[in-house]
Amino acid sequence: MKVGIIGGGIVGKTTAHFLAKTGVDVTVFDAGVGQATRASAGIISPWLSQRRNQNWYHLARMGAKLYPSLVAELNTISDVSYRQVGSLMFKKNPKTLDKTLDIGTKRLAESPEIGEVKKVTPEEINQLYPELTTTDEAIYLSGGARVDGRALLEALGRSIKQNGGTIIPERVTTLKAIGEKWQLSYQNKQASFDYVILAAGPWLNSLLEPLNFEVDVRPQKGQLLVFNHGNLRSNLPVVIPTGEGDIIPIGADKLLIGATHENDEGFDLSVNLEATTSMFENLHHYLPEVSMAQLEEVRVGTRAYTSDFLPFFGLVPGEKNLLVASGLGSSGLTTGPMIGKMLAQIITQQPTELDMNQYSPRPYLKKK
Repeated sequence: MKVGIIGGGIVGKTTAHFLAKTGVDVTVFDAGVGQATRASAGIISPWLSQRRNQNWYHLARMGAKLYPSLVAELNTISDVSYRQVGSLMFKKNPKTLDKTLDIGTKRLAESPEIGEVKKVTPEEINQLYPELTTTDEAIYLSGGARVDGRALLEALGRSIKQNGGTIIPERVTTLKAIGEKWQLSYQNKQASFDYVILAAGPWLNSLLEPLNFEVDVRPQKGQLLVFNHGNLRSNLPVVIPTGEGDIIPIGADKLLIGATHENDEGFDLSVNLEATTSMFENLHHYLPEVSMAQLEEVRVGTRAYTSDFLPFFGLVPGEKNLLVASGLGSSGLTTGPMIGKMLAQIITQQPTELDMNQYSPRPYLKKK
């Protein structure tokens, strides 16, 4: 069985990782342009979410649960900078903070990987993160984690190759069904596959439009600030404030702030100083000693969103052996590995971790 995957972001490469481990002949086409994963803040701590859609929450919860075993496999290849360092979440007022604490406490029975759940005072926050300046209380989860999206993709790529898979750094230009196979064209070449997975994020439209599909997916620009900043400890918790952007200390000398959510920029990958400066100023009161002079890099990527902000994945309606995943939004690093695992389970005819009917592509893909 030969499987072709279009897109080398978090979904494409985790799917390929799980397939290659089982001996499937898998090829990933990775143009490497604008991937949201490489510009993601990388916080893995979904348990305090107040999103009403429970299918999204269960997907995110299972994604967070998967990480330790996935990382254990990949860390034999290279460090992906995944650490359970704890997370601090702030809210606008005490009432909302108490509601958040109640949510975390109730979910602990179902998800023991949350660890300790507690409200912490400014003095306790200072013990956890000495550089963080605040007079507010927060909710602390000891199981909160962070991961470097760029390092994770690199480790997945090495795993795919070590298990016999192939990564082609080219953009697929056309997709067509020929008999029982799918033919992909790239750089004046063709390749045929038994199954094809479309994991191209916001670029999904260009692949499915020739098959007469209208696709409910739009791009959203995200910018992540990378500072060369000496952290007092290498295991500081991640910080989820109110408003735009999060704070993610990485190791002894890196600090990430981000990412932005820019809805009107299309596929533009240039650095927007107005958006990044605004986000930095929104968070600067937490870390007054950090300055823009310490800025080392701005990572820019393009996320995929649907009109209802929910992801979808599974078989493309009316098409044989063609699968799709998109619409992960800003939670791609949390949900993506579990989506990839379930896509691999579909292809290898194994039971999936969750009910696939709850994430069907059908509402998002309409025949013209």
